[in-house]
Amino acid sequence: MSFSVTVSWPPATHGSHHTAQNSGPLQREPLAKDSGTGDEKISRDHQLSFASGQVVAGSAAPEYQGSQEKVNPEESLLSALAACHMLSFLTIVAKKRLTLLSYRDEARAELGRNEKGQMAITHIALTPEVEMAQPLSEEQLAKLHALAHKHCFIANSLAKEIAIEIAPRQKR
Repeated sequence: MSFSVTVSWPPATHGSHHTAQNSGPLQREPLAKDSGTGDEKISRDHQLSFASGQVVAGSAAPEYQGSQEKVNPEESLLSALAACHMLSFLTIVAKKRLTLLSYRDEARAELGRNEKGQMAITHIALTPEVEMAQPLSEEQLAKLHALAHKHCFIANSLAKEIAIEIAPRQKR
């Protein structure tokens, strides 16, 4: 099994799709001037096109001259991990014939310097909050999430510490 995504710059406009063959010369868009030097910076806006046909507008984080309104690579990595953990959890719950009523995760990531002094995502916290039809103890819920983490393809692909915090919620 393999997967593919096309990352293109500049992003397509007005419904057109740019490819390496027809995108033409690099287009520069002034975003900001460097403290009086007059140097123009290149736009960080780009497009992520998935094999499913979905297209997502991307950019760098605002702190790195990107657009607040578009998805940045760090958010993409965080969402991939959170979604993978959730999908693993859903599979485990279904196999155990438990009834899950809702699942919500407000995942967070921190950018910092790694042991080599390079900028990296240094910490990720998943805080899944679940509502189960059948009450579970915190220990049972923690075991389900530990199993989900163990079987998450994305978590198994990351070399950094991943913190999983469990915030169970049960319907009464």
